[in-house]
Amino acid sequence: MTAHLGIPLATPYSDPHARAQDARRRVLDMALAMRRHGGDEPAHPQLGGTSPARAVEMFLALLQDRLPVWLHVLDDLLHLAGRGRVDGNLLPVARAGIAYYAEVQAAAMPAFVSPAVTVRFREALREAGLGPGVEIAPLAGYLAAEQRLGRVAPDVDPAATAALLLAGCFRHAYDEAFTGAARGVSRDEAAAGIVRGLRLAPDPAVLPAG
Repeated sequence: MTAHLGIPLATPYSDPHARAQDARRRVLDMALAMRRHGGDEPAHPQLGGTSPARAVEMFLALLQDRLPVWLHVLDDLLHLAGRGRVDGNLLPVARAGIAYYAEVQAAAMPAFVSPAVTVRFREALREAGLGPGVEIAPLAGYLAAEQRLGRVAPDVDPAATAALLLAGCFRHAYDEAFTGAARGVSRDEAAAGIVRGLRLAPDPAVLPAG
């Protein structure tokens, strides 16, 4: 089954440990590919004397640790279909997404000062199959499951809505990086606003009579 963005809707991993191991292996493959095709670029002053390739290695080391945890949060959603409230199920995901993106962005910003390294990273990302769809698919799968149960409005596009939630998390993390976490809304407030803005609830006027 595919969503409107052309992203396959997820089914839960039978073994969450296997999912985590697969994510770590893919990031490791990326690191090896970057090292194999990397050049000998000089250190950059803005990196404190570290080379761009070394900065990317440090970023990938963080990603290898954090990405499996984040994907586990997303994969677990599908098991909650039909339980609790949809917005209540999504709220911890939005909070976790903000925290994940804030940490990853902080490591990514100094890693991509070199256009050549950035191009190699994009190629390695594609080869490893770790594009945005890896995050969107399990979230879209959960929304589609809730939609089939009548708990999400029928006109909601699961994949587009999943992308919107993740984009909101990414944007808040991005804002924090420049304005500071102490300014503006808190992460909890931001997460609640992101979920509320999705407008997932079915119209009561069209719900079947109970």
